[in-house]
Amino acid sequence: MHIFHNTVHGKHDGRQEMFRGKLVPCHETPARLEYVLDALRQRGIGALQAPSAADMDLIRRVHSSRYVDFLQRAWADWIALDPANADLDILPSVWPVRGFRHDISPTNFAAQVGLFSFDSGSPLTAGTWEAATAGAACAIDAARAVSAAGGPQAAMALTRPPGHHAGADFFGGYCFLNNAALAAQALREAGAERVAVLDIDYHHGNGTQSIFYERGDVLTVSVHGDPTTEYPFFLGYADESGQGAGAGCNLNLPLPAGTDFAAWTQALDQGIAAVRRFKADAVVIALGVDTYAGDPISKFTLQSADYFQVGARLAQLGLPTVFTMEGGYAVAEVGINVANVLEGYAG
Repeated sequence: MHIFHNTVHGKHDGRQEMFRGKLVPCHETPARLEYVLDALRQRGIGALQAPSAADMDLIRRVHSSRYVDFLQRAWADWIALDPANADLDILPSVWPVRGFRHDISPTNFAAQVGLFSFDSGSPLTAGTWEAATAGAACAIDAARAVSAAGGPQAAMALTRPPGHHAGADFFGGYCFLNNAALAAQALREAGAERVAVLDIDYHHGNGTQSIFYERGDVLTVSVHGDPTTEYPFFLGYADESGQGAGAGCNLNLPLPAGTDFAAWTQALDQGIAAVRRFKADAVVIALGVDTYAGDPISKFTLQSADYFQVGARLAQLGLPTVFTMEGGYAVAEVGINVANVLEGYAG
């Protein structure tokens, strides 16, 4: 397995997020990836390599240009307001909800932040743009690697910030650029006629679903916590099956809090069966290990040993596979759990 490692991920290092009514230290921290790196090195899993420069044209085919432009200049605009802002992170405070216009790009910076975000828990920092674009490069390079003649069967974008909550023109859920969607687009452009994205993070991949919801060439499948009680709340229901050309190309498998490995595996098997029915030529696995019982912001009960079986099941698809690193906030265990998935996948 080739592992494309985002060597500048630590430049995105938020100070605080809004969580359950108060500002708290960020759950999504650089330490998450360092634990994964340590586990992979200790077990000798994969060959680490840095990505090439990000393909900005491909990024703009997945994300809107005005959103990409905003992300690229956001920190400079923030500092231009007041040099003292260098000691603060950017968090939104106002949003254009129902009945408000989204087509106008306001000149007020606070309004711009609100236009392009959907929660107040995803701080935008001095290094967010650099870290996010390097992560996007990891995802694109991983997809191109498994598409190349003689390339590996599987590759991983080992990066943060994660990506699956980011839509074509919004950030949230700690995500800014959607690595899974970028990998899927890169696979399509490299020759795969049909691509599946299988998201096994605890939280629904709302951004990935929204990007591909009207496309028939990319199947999106998500196994996740029931959005009636779990973030992101407003997407991820079982009746969302795609629209227009994408009708029938979205499958959500929401599960109640407290779901154990046996019940979760049944849902995973349904998702794998859907990928087979779709006759996908390649698959992207949005790999979140916040399904772990000890995760501080999630409510499934998988144990570390279960992740070996998760990897083995995914390998049975027999497809060129790109893993993108998503959630997992039990920091000390995240490396063990990711390594177990990859070991299980490798057999």
